[in-house]
Amino acid sequence: MAFLFWKSKKEKEEESNREQAEQVNGEDSAYESETSAGNELPGEEIEATGEDAVLTESVAVAETADASEKADGGDDAVVAENITVREDTDSSESMTVREDTDSAESTAVRDDTIAAEGVDVSEDTVIEEPSAATEEKPEQKKGFFSRLVQGLTKTRKQIVSGMDALFSRFSSIDDDFYEELEEILIMGDIGVATTEKLIEDLKQKVKENHIRKPEDCKEFLIASLKEMMDIGENAYEYENRKSVLLVIGVNGVGKTTSIGKIAWELKNRGRKVMVAAADTFRAAAIDQLRGWTNRAGVELIAQQEGSDPAAVVYDAVHAAQARNADLLICDTAGRLHNKKNLMEELRKINRIIDKEYPEAYRETILVLDGTTGQNAMMQAKQFREIADITGIIITKLDGTAKGGIAIAIQSELGIPVKYIGVGERVEDLQKFDSDTFIDALFDRGDGQKTENES
Repeated sequence: MAFLFWKSKKEKEEESNREQAEQVNGEDSAYESETSAGNELPGEEIEATGEDAVLTESVAVAETADASEKADGGDDAVVAENITVREDTDSSESMTVREDTDSAESTAVRDDTIAAEGVDVSEDTVIEEPSAATEEKPEQKKGFFSRLVQGLTKTRKQIVSGMDALFSRFSSIDDDFYEELEEILIMGDIGVATTEKLIEDLKQKVKENHIRKPEDCKEFLIASLKEMMDIGENAYEYENRKSVLLVIGVNGVGKTTSIGKIAWELKNRGRKVMVAAADTFRAAAIDQLRGWTNRAGVELIAQQEGSDPAAVVYDAVHAAQARNADLLICDTAGRLHNKKNLMEELRKINRIIDKEYPEAYRETILVLDGTTGQNAMMQAKQFREIADITGIIITKLDGTAKGGIAIAIQSELGIPVKYIGVGERVEDLQKFDSDTFIDALFDRGDGQKTENES
């Protein structure tokens, strides 16, 4: 009986525990139901039991962990972004440093190269594109031979008219005839030495061909002049090669104008031409050249007025190489042939070109004013002492009776006349051709063939 009593008591205890558990579960279910419906029990505070406290703490820790992970993720994104920005910045700074280094090295080379020549370095060099609005297009106008005939009118009156009068006045060829012919040629600025050559050659031909009439001497004289003025087939080699043309001469002879006209002609023949404004001494020289390069439609390399001409040429040479120009034409300041310091500046420019562009074909063109006559001959002799002059441009032949200087310079100095100018228009500067020039001088119709072919 005792055993059964004990068992019943135990069962009662178990039943009591179950009832308590059911009561607690019932209360929790009611609370959950109320809570899920969004209703709080009025006047009651929910206190967490030990297990609930642990659970709440675990949840809080989990939420904190999630928040921390999110924060960490955000921080990682920020860090990654910062790293990217830093890498971009470093890359940009690295590229900038490298570019600055390359630029500095290039500038250093430039400075070292021209410092040896005593050149004042400037960073103001600009390459100016031509203005399309002012570019001058080729026009169909009367042929050059006709313009040349017209331009040589004063010289023709001085030389040819005197010859015609002489031939008609004399009935025989004697010493008096030769003496007067010599005087006419000298008065036409053909020069004493050249005149003596022509007279001796004429006497020889008269003797060989048994000439008796003075008027028959005219054709032999014309033939002698053409032979003397022939410049050969290679006079314009620079048109077919990468070349640098250095244009020199005193102020007022027409250097800038001639440069613009040559650039215009070659540009319209499909050549890439660049022009360097190295005349930095004369006021408004750069502006004048800019006007001509715009008309020609070619690029201009220039600095500020008063800059070192050698520095301009240095930068122009490298610009021409970089842009694959066919021809670089360098304008220079007007230099009086008796000014030693200006001549030394010209030598310095030549050394820069020789050093920086040794593969270029070189031409040094001297521009002379045809109206100055024998003074132009003196300038040519002086310039020849300090520069390897390869050609002559004679301008303003349309306004002078001294056009014979073209014959004198080529005969006495052996320097070919490559261009002659007989007007202000761009097409009024043309290549020199001995046959055309002499035919125009004597107003012979043979030159019409040249006009039709051009």
